[in-house]
Amino acid sequence: MSRPVWAEIDLEAVARNVRAIKKILAPQTEIMAVVKANAYGHGAGPVARTALANGVSWLGVATLGEALDLRREGITAPLLILGYTPPEDAGRVVEADISQTVFSVDQARALNAAAAAVGTRARLHLKIDTGMGRLGFLPREAVAAARAIADLPHVTLEGIFTHFAAADAADKAYTHRQLGLFQQVIAELEEHGITFPWRHAANSGAIIDLPGTHFNLVRAGIILYGHYPSPEVQQERLALTPVMTLKTRVVLVKEVPAGSYISYGCTYCTSGPARIATLPVGYADGYSRLLSNRAEVLVRGRRAPIVGRVCMDQCMIDVTAIPEVRVGDEVVLFGRQGGQTLTVEEVAAWMGTINYEILCLISKRVPRVYLHS
Repeated sequence: MSRPVWAEIDLEAVARNVRAIKKILAPQTEIMAVVKANAYGHGAGPVARTALANGVSWLGVATLGEALDLRREGITAPLLILGYTPPEDAGRVVEADISQTVFSVDQARALNAAAAAVGTRARLHLKIDTGMGRLGFLPREAVAAARAIADLPHVTLEGIFTHFAAADAADKAYTHRQLGLFQQVIAELEEHGITFPWRHAANSGAIIDLPGTHFNLVRAGIILYGHYPSPEVQQERLALTPVMTLKTRVVLVKEVPAGSYISYGCTYCTSGPARIATLPVGYADGYSRLLSNRAEVLVRGRRAPIVGRVCMDQCMIDVTAIPEVRVGDEVVLFGRQGGQTLTVEEVAAWMGTINYEILCLISKRVPRVYLHS
């Protein structure tokens, strides 16, 4: 690698997480591994192949581009685009044998026309907006829309789903309300003779806390990568192993006198003589500027604080209390080192955000190093 910054991706941890998820599901319930956003920053191809090898049957992505990338890698498993695809790209969806989320009749018509042009059928999953306020048919629209789509000759109604807004909250009242609306829509459609092979609603929070939402397919996102969607879920129900560790190395250690300012803006000043180590990682790598003067890292199995502002490509730590630190020492920005752990959730708290964002922020210029059992 051109500089010592890398993300270690433990594929055996992915496998363990899949196996742990399967243990809390009914035998008839399958798993969709959500590998959008480059598998939450972990690498969509390697994660998808590992998940499929350990019992996952579906893959979920956000965009057509993500889906086509997986197809180019030779992955032929069932694949659902969870987000929007422009009508002009309907032909590419059909030709690559990709399932598409549908939330308007016009969208379904475009896919029907594309399928007719190549003599096949478009595979559709109807999304029902039960309270997210995002994509999806409102419950009152769903029956009429589904009947119109079912009449199209070149489509297959393969699935129906909804998305929970607060399944990872301690109070499940809103989720139960959403579930009730979804079940009502399914029942009304069945009265009109419209059924779906696949029904799915459970995201990571609902997979853990709400078995009644599992239907015959669940969508595993953040839990696939070894993290809980919030502190409020019943973590004891599902043991997870974090998959990513972000690492760098010390490239310079210098002694500075009291009163020395560190980094842009002079936001940190040493109160006494100090040993300052420079790390070749910054916000262009996804290590946010919001971590300036807040975060800690692990070096030699001990914690050292970030001092001064995180720069685009570098940041500095105070290692005065760890005199044995030398150039070349491994530094963990999140993950384990020796017997110590610095969690993604801690980094998220320092930034005022969620663990999902920390993982997705790690940029393309950080090499992913894949570890196998």
